[in-house]
Amino acid sequence: MRIKMCSVHVNDPAAAFDFYTSVLGFEKLLAMPEHQLYIVKSPQDPDGVGLLLEPTDNKVSQKYAQGIRSLGLPAIVFGTPDVHAEYERLRTLGVQFAGAPSTDADGTSVLFDDTCGNLIQLHEDEQ
Repeated sequence: MRIKMCSVHVNDPAAAFDFYTSVLGFEKLLAMPEHQLYIVKSPQDPDGVGLLLEPTDNKVSQKYAQGIRSLGLPAIVFGTPDVHAEYERLRTLGVQFAGAPSTDADGTSVLFDDTCGNLIQLHEDEQ
């Protein structure tokens, strides 16, 4: 068994699709604007997990998304081989970070705002 798809709640799926593809560098797996259905994938793992940009169109998902954000928790974690390089690349594209990358016993990571209601954590993959 493997993970085929996961989701992250976003307040505007079309805007999230634009941000996740044009800024973060994900690729389109599926886009059906008439149904607010957008799924992206990693160009580094084309057969990997799809990420559904799920609309926060009900009270439960809205409360969940607002709740984890208010606690400063990431909605999802993305891996990268070099957090510092990705941090600099995304900063030049205007991405807003909660601070600079930091390293602790779990590794190097940083939080950023996905412009669609979430904090996202970048975490350095083990090499």
